[in-house]
Amino acid sequence: MRLWTILMLAVACCLLQSCDEEEDCSLNARPMMNCNILAINEETGHYEQAAINQLTITAFGTDSVIVNRETNVKSLSLPLCYTADSTYLVLHYSDGKQDQVIIRHSNTPYFLSMECGYQMKQQIESVSYTRTVLDSIALTYNEAGIYGRENLKLYY
Repeated sequence: MRLWTILMLAVACCLLQSCDEEEDCSLNARPMMNCNILAINEETGHYEQAAINQLTITAFGTDSVIVNRETNVKSLSLPLCYTADSTYLVLHYSDGKQDQVIIRHSNTPYFLSMECGYQMKQQIESVSYTRTVLDSIALTYNEAGIYGRENLKLYY
């Protein structure tokens, strides 16, 4: 009977040890580039939060639609490419016009944990763009993240 008790204690200890809290990998979501839309207020002459009536964003040279006919767009959260050092986006407006934006960035993989594997740090290095509808773009913070910090200001 004593051997049975010791064996049951050993099994219980093993079970308790294996019931460790699992890491929640969903907290380590994909980093996104966050953009705010601004336009000049004719009365004050200052830039203010604005909205684009309708916007579709595609990845250049692919059939990937990132934003599909979204209306009243005041801000955007956009992914950066993991497999290349630049992300090429095409902004399609409701009047048929379009702008192209190229974001050059570095991708640095880092080990997060055994449960979650690797994550990617993405640093924005530069931005170039056409000026069909878009007036300018300002880089405000260069690291794409998961907390919604503004990376770009899109001026119209």
